[in-house]
Amino acid sequence: MADRSPWRVGVVGYGRLGQSLVSRLLAQGPELGLELVFVWNRDPGRMAGSVPPSLQLQNLAALGERHPDLVVEVAHPKIIHESGAQILRHANLLVGSPSALSDQTTERQLLEASQHWDHAVFVARGALWGTEDIRRLDAAGGLQSLRVTMATHPDGFRLEGPLAAAHSTGPCTVLYEGPVRGLCPFAPRNSNTMAAAALAAPSLGFDGVIGVLVADLSLTDMHVVDVELSGPPGPTGRSFAVHTHRENPAEPGAVTGSATVTAFWRSLLACCQLPSRPGIHLC
Repeated sequence: MADRSPWRVGVVGYGRLGQSLVSRLLAQGPELGLELVFVWNRDPGRMAGSVPPSLQLQNLAALGERHPDLVVEVAHPKIIHESGAQILRHANLLVGSPSALSDQTTERQLLEASQHWDHAVFVARGALWGTEDIRRLDAAGGLQSLRVTMATHPDGFRLEGPLAAAHSTGPCTVLYEGPVRGLCPFAPRNSNTMAAAALAAPSLGFDGVIGVLVADLSLTDMHVVDVELSGPPGPTGRSFAVHTHRENPAEPGAVTGSATVTAFWRSLLACCQLPSRPGIHLC
């Protein structure tokens, strides 16, 4: 990035992840060729005292006035539903809430806007381990099934709709098991890893990748993500299979684990080095 003008970056959302990104962009951005040009949050008061007033954007619709090269969404899927296509009119977009793409209308609108305005939609892989391996296996036609299980303490869930009324019936309770597309609308902030898996494996997609959400009373300070995949049976009748188990430390009740924050920063740096081409790209 050193051989071009600094990338102008805007951040949409100022929760824990947004705060971390803003802090890093202010401290490390200049030496990395990144310039923070705005921060927007649904509640502007949350930025008071920590975000310089000159960087606070009061109206998201006015982001074009800051001339960003990249807008980073770390707020909520609703932002992608409501404003994603409009953001692409002005800049590349890094989606931190990939569960939004489970909505087929939103996905279509983003693709159309990306093509029309010649801007890229980048999707952060977040807590998904082995993204590149999943993508390569899927592209080679060797992926038959993919299952992602996310387990944490019930306080770490932000559930909506019918899942909001779900209660733990014991030390460990399965709240949902089924296609990822059916989970995302009701667990929009707890299904992003599963959504990234669906995007990494387009042959299965949101309808073929299975998501499992587990409330575990013993997991007070971590999120546990298990990824299980298999290929078609070989000549011997046995199938290729992989099972990864990731324990991500997290503060009690937190939606985002500490390792995910670091992974997102790396995704931001990676997409700034990738060519800006239309379409949806994991990074």
